[in-house]
Amino acid sequence: MTSLTGRALRLTVYIGEDDTWHHKPLYSEIVHRAHAAGLAGASVFRGIEGYGASSRIHTSRLLSLSEDLPVAVVVVDAEERVRAFLPQLDELVREGLVTLDECEVVRYVGRASGPDPATAGPEGEEPL
Repeated sequence: MTSLTGRALRLTVYIGEDDTWHHKPLYSEIVHRAHAAGLAGASVFRGIEGYGASSRIHTSRLLSLSEDLPVAVVVVDAEERVRAFLPQLDELVREGLVTLDECEVVRYVGRASGPDPATAGPEGEEPL
């Protein structure tokens, strides 16, 4: 697992939910490439409404027929690792917005292997 504390860089890629790369969701391709590149982590957030360079509003409201909702893919890691990943985005992202922000990682802890303490029985035993 990557150890990450202190100064870091947050990469955010704003794209549409319907954007694809070789017939699969673009956001999924970005996450899988970030994982393969060994970046600390990536998350995808689905928006409920927004617009971009096309000025076309995308919304999840029931009366609207838009299904191409905004999606944000967020990656946080050390600056040099994030910047090394940028050329892959040049290949993938044809329409959208890519931003970089300095941030500070206060806590980055993964799950320990073994039983989940939230669901384990007495003294860490697995539930039946």
